[in-house]
Amino acid sequence: MASEKVVETVLVGNYVEMETEGKPKDVKTRISNLFWHGGSVYDAWFSCASNQVAQVLLTLPYSFSQLGMVSGVLFQIFYGLMGSWTAYLISTLYVEYRTRKEREKVDFRNHVIQWFEVLDGLLGKHWRNVGLAFNCTFLLFGSVIQLIACASNIYYINDNLDKRTWTYIFGACCATTVFIPSFRNYRIWSFLGLIMTTYTAWYLTIASLLHGQVGHFIIHVIWDSYLYTFITFGFACTPLYFVWEKAIGMHECKSLCKRAAARLPVVVPIWFLAIIFPFFGPINSTVGSLLVSFTVYIIPALAHMITFKSAASRENAVEQPPNFLGRWAGAYTINVFVVVWVFIVGFGFGGWASMTNFIHQIDTFGLFTKCYQCPPPQLPPPAANLNFTTIAPSPAAFQHRFHRP
Repeated sequence: MASEKVVETVLVGNYVEMETEGKPKDVKTRISNLFWHGGSVYDAWFSCASNQVAQVLLTLPYSFSQLGMVSGVLFQIFYGLMGSWTAYLISTLYVEYRTRKEREKVDFRNHVIQWFEVLDGLLGKHWRNVGLAFNCTFLLFGSVIQLIACASNIYYINDNLDKRTWTYIFGACCATTVFIPSFRNYRIWSFLGLIMTTYTAWYLTIASLLHGQVGHFIIHVIWDSYLYTFITFGFACTPLYFVWEKAIGMHECKSLCKRAAARLPVVVPIWFLAIIFPFFGPINSTVGSLLVSFTVYIIPALAHMITFKSAASRENAVEQPPNFLGRWAGAYTINVFVVVWVFIVGFGFGGWASMTNFIHQIDTFGLFTKCYQCPPPQLPPPAANLNFTTIAPSPAAFQHRFHRP
């Protein structure tokens, strides 16, 4: 049993190499592989890291404004650790699902495995439906948040246009992600995004240490003016593209233009929602408490516990929990803590507070607001009062002024 499991794991790891074996590699192919065709472990790390870095930075200004510096740092670290743990659980379930299916001779060539398919294969259709509903809603509003953030950030750099107009512009730019087939084709963008974000973060950190904080605007720039390309939007929207393609039977289509055209109905509603609800902070906290709580934390932890609830499934698991965490007992303890904590604090208290604030923003600013939380325009200085009496200078003054020796 152990040797069989090792062989199958090796086959899974070599799947990409098996697909490309025997194909000639000319200069054009090598250049294309370098900048476009990813799929390696390093690409997966770059994609996950760039997306997570952007998402964490995206929430920092609003989180710190609510919690303060010390509490904000502590909670960022705490939820970062929990998020890393559930990301590990998700990857474990992906590997388990694929290994089981490949034992049944299922071919995943030209097919991208998605989270709802993993839940379906391991736990059944009811888990699939719940996971699909939460994930699609989360990714939909996650993409909306990206557009709102882009428009808000660029407004503070160039306020010649209002935020709604910038949303139109960035929506058109992000719509070009329909031409990117899959996550592996974000290779160069992931690499550049990490390099430039890291450079900007260190540059601003050192500058703040040397020169200190210079007003509220500088504080906003330090946390909000990092690079936003369309990569984060693409990472949030690409899974929705896949779900839509599979629903209409276009997922395995070879034509890039046909797939791009089929994806447009996904982009347009996202664009429209970003214009309706431009409330970045409130919508971000609402999505986090009501959707992220289940999508990122509760569902993966519960799915992992139920998938490996029997002794046989734990013994034959492809990925065993690490020894330093106490193997299965430690994994189940952490999972229970994550579920209870996130459900009570994140979904319960956080959901109530965020929904109250979100409704308040709608009541205050309304829908389709042109420039949410923009500073009021500066009024021109008051006109000079012309109703006053002037005293004419004496002729002697003119004579003295224009007298020439």
